[in-house]
Amino acid sequence: MRIFIAGATGAVGRRLVPLLAAEGHHVTALSRRTHPGAGGGVTTVVGDVYDAERLRDVVMAARPDVVMHQLTDLASRDFAANSRIRREGTRNLVDAALAAGVRRVVSQSIAWAYEPGSTPADESTPLDLHAPDATRRATVEAVATLEAITAEAPEWVALRYGMVYGPDTWYTKGALMADLATTGNLPTGPDITSFLHIDDAATAAAAALTWPTGAVNVVDNTPAPASTWAPAFAESVGSPAAAADGGAAGDVPDEVAAARTPWARGASNDYARSLGWSPAHPTWRTGFGS
Repeated sequence: MRIFIAGATGAVGRRLVPLLAAEGHHVTALSRRTHPGAGGGVTTVVGDVYDAERLRDVVMAARPDVVMHQLTDLASRDFAANSRIRREGTRNLVDAALAAGVRRVVSQSIAWAYEPGSTPADESTPLDLHAPDATRRATVEAVATLEAITAEAPEWVALRYGMVYGPDTWYTKGALMADLATTGNLPTGPDITSFLHIDDAATAAAAALTWPTGAVNVVDNTPAPASTWAPAFAESVGSPAAAADGGAAGDVPDEVAAARTPWARGASNDYARSLGWSPAHPTWRTGFGS
């Protein structure tokens, strides 16, 4: 297949591009900066998802069978910017895909936008569009917009990723959440999170090339309360003091807080497993630190 990837230089994209090339696909990777062609079945093109005209031109020139949306904007913890990329970036990317006659669009979504509940959410669970908290509501609305725009393609998949951890993410030694562990500011309490190793996020994206149209929860097998996973994570990054006391409520990022609020619930990966995908890291218990 010919695949166009926006977000190719992100944590997922850096793993996904070589994976797809190794499977024999021709990949066109979008970059905002001048970058030499990568070779080996990978072509890098310069463009910006907010430059709709240029984006349309490079997608048209790439002649892809599939457009993949792995864009986020979280490096500076500017969550309004991340919501913007979900709304405006997705709009421009899908418009470019449709103009080029692309049939399939695969987009990165999240698995912690569901309505409150006491059991893991499946894909039929409604999104929490009426959340009383304004910050959460803004996040969920942006996610709903991303998925609705993605669904304009004749074939589409919304990858509802769990909280991604591992190298190049916030959840690794020396990164944001490790710093919070050191200062005792990891979340604690009963709120549930479903995690996902970054490598498993990439394999799911590659598998989604042939999945049926719709949303798919891409999470590991072990949703867990913060009171359980936070000490284990702290220990994995070498913060035994935080592991011992479980951390305290503190200044955590909005995207993290959205997964530990009173309405937070885990997600079920039963559907993804029925499609033939399973996580190589089935649980954060053994995945943290890997």
